[in-house]
Amino acid sequence: MADNSETEQLSNSRTRRDFLLNVSGTAMGSHLFAPAGMFSSVFPGLSGASGSLCDVTGIKVGHYTDVRRPTGCTVILTEAGATAGVDVRGSAPGTRETDLIQPSSTVERIHAILLSGGSAFGLDAASGVMQFLEEKGIGYSTPAGKVPLVPAAILFDLQVGDPAIRPDRQAGYLACKNATAESCDEGNVGAGAGATVGKLLGFDKAMKGGTGTASIRSGGTVVGALVAVNAVGDVVDPQSGRILAGARAADGKTLANTIDQIRHGKLPPSPSLKENTTIGVVATNAPLSKSQVSKMAQMAHDGLARSINPVHTPIDGDTLFALSTHVSPSGDSVANVFEMIQIGALAAEAVAMAVCRAILAAKGLPALPSHHDIFGSALRG
Repeated sequence: MADNSETEQLSNSRTRRDFLLNVSGTAMGSHLFAPAGMFSSVFPGLSGASGSLCDVTGIKVGHYTDVRRPTGCTVILTEAGATAGVDVRGSAPGTRETDLIQPSSTVERIHAILLSGGSAFGLDAASGVMQFLEEKGIGYSTPAGKVPLVPAAILFDLQVGDPAIRPDRQAGYLACKNATAESCDEGNVGAGAGATVGKLLGFDKAMKGGTGTASIRSGGTVVGALVAVNAVGDVVDPQSGRILAGARAADGKTLANTIDQIRHGKLPPSPSLKENTTIGVVATNAPLSKSQVSKMAQMAHDGLARSINPVHTPIDGDTLFALSTHVSPSGDSVANVFEMIQIGALAAEAVAMAVCRAILAAKGLPALPSHHDIFGSALRG
C-alpha cells in the first residue's frame, strides 16, 4: 500500500481509479483471471499489524478455529469501548443485538463484536465473549453490575464437514483469550474457516472463501476492515475486473463467470444452496457519532459490491458492523461532513481489499479448491 504521504496526496488529487492503482501497485489489464504473483505488491503479507483491522488503535482481534470441520469464530474486542453501528443488506441474516446499536437506541458504546460460522448455532459463541468480558469487569453499567453487550452475526458453513460441530460458548471465550492488537491472521481462520464462494451454480462448483483484513491510512486517520467471505457470488478484483474465485465450469479447473451465466439464463431453476453470507467489521480511530458510524457501515457495503458479484442477494445475509474507537490525534470533536465522506469512502476501499485478501489467503479443502490451487498465486509473507 501507499505510505501516509502518498495516501494524502492521492486523496486530494487523484481519481478513484488512480487511487486504487496506486494502493495496489497493479496495472489494469484485459485478462479475465489473475496471473500468478500479481498481488504480491497489493497484499504484503499474511500476518502482521500492517494492513489489518488491528492498525486501528483500541482494537484487538482473536480467532478460534475448529480444525475438525473446519469452522470457527472471530472476536473484535474494544475493551475501552467503541461507538458502534451496523448495516444489514442481505435478505437472510443471522444476527444478535443489532437493534441495540441503531442510532435511535440508548446504548452509546459496546465492547466487542462477534463474527461466527455455524449458522444460527454460532450465535451461542457470543455468550463466551460475554463471559470473558464479565470476568474482566467490562460491560454496560447497571445497578446490578456490568452487562457486556456483544452484537454478533453469523454465516452458514454447515455444509462443510460435520454440521454437528459448530462454534459454541467455549469457542467465543477462547477467541477472546487469543485476541491481540499486534496481528490479525487471514485465510482459513476464525469465522471464515469453513467459508465458501461461488455457489450459485451449485455447491459442487464452489471454491474456498476465508477471512481477510486490510487498512488504509490518511494522515492521522486509520480505517480498517475484517471480512469473512462466504458469498454465493464470485469474488472479483475491483481494479481489473478479474474473477479471483467463484463458480467453476464443468472441468472444475476454470471459472464459469456467474454473471455471464445469469445473462444467458443458465442458472439452475432453484439454487441448491440457499444459505451464504459475508459478514465483517470496519473500524476507524476517528471520533464519530452514533449516526455517523452507522453511515460508515452503510458506505462500507460499497466495498462488497465492488468485490462480490452478485451480492446482497435473497440468499445472502450480508452484514457489516462499524466501530469508532475515538482515539484520533485530532481530538474529541466528531467528524464534519467532508471528513465523513473520506472515512466512508476509505471504509469501502478497505472492505474490498479485505475481501480479496480473504480469497488469496485461503487454502483449499477436498472438493473446494482455493484461488492458489487454480491460479498458483497467493499472498506472500
